[in-house]
Order: sequence, then structure tokens, then C-alpha cells
Amino acid sequence: MDFKELATVSGKPGLYKVLKPTRSGVILESLDGKKSKLVAGMSQRVSILSDISIYTLTEEGAEPLKSVMQKIEKEFSGDLGLDSNPDDSELRAFMKHVLPEVDEARVYISDIKKLISWYTLIRAQAPETLSEAKEADKSEEKKED
Repeated sequence: MDFKELATVSGKPGLYKVLKPTRSGVILESLDGKKSKLVAGMSQRVSILSDISIYTLTEEGAEPLKSVMQKIEKEFSGDLGLDSNPDDSELRAFMKHVLPEVDEARVYISDIKKLISWYTLIRAQAPETLSEAKEADKSEEKKED
């Protein structure tokens, strides 16, 4: 599974795997234990995770979500070190640690909470999504040698 196969639907919690497109929308399957299916029509806003970025103060202006999640996986390996109900300052500090150039004015606490919940869900249901990039990076390094 890849970030191009994972989606979020506005107004609905959690993440979904894209099964296949239809004429009027897309068929999705939830990543939770229930594996419930959903047909998202044109009226629902579906966002593919590979298209989502986090605002930064760099020249590019944003960092892809996949890259941020890979940094979290590389550094924390699942143990984020956050309380069960972290306060705003703890969430901001976590985000600043993971992505030092984050644009704090445009990245809200709710965005950080979503990032953490999505990371936790992906790590539990589709851990290969986070590890595939490591293998790809290793193969690219071998090609360069």
C-alpha cells in the first residue's frame, strides 16, 4: 500500500483505502478493524494523502505529509512520547521537533492531532507504507555507489 492509495473524507473520522473509482465517485474501505466500505460521491471531499502537505517557512512553502510521517517513523518508531491527552504546547513542541521549519501560524493544533492520529492508524494498519520508503531509499543509495 502507498500514500496514493490512502484517503481521508472530510466530515468523517479515520483514513480509507481507495478501492476503485466509479462514474460518480470512488469506493473506499475504512482502515479500522471494521473494514466498512463507503461510496464517496462528488458532494463529499476526498483527499488523497500523497496530495497533502504541511506548511513550512522554507522556500518550497510546504513539506509533503509522506516525508513528515517518514521522519516521525525514523525518529520515534511508534513511541511518540506524548501523553494520552497532550496539551497544546506539548503538541506544538512535538511538531517543532519533527519539522523545525513548520509554519506555526498556519498549522493548527487540530492539524497536529490529525497528523498524530493518522500516523498511529497507518502504523497499526499499513506499516509497510512507512517502511517502503526506507527500502526505496536504500535501493537508491546502492544504485549511486
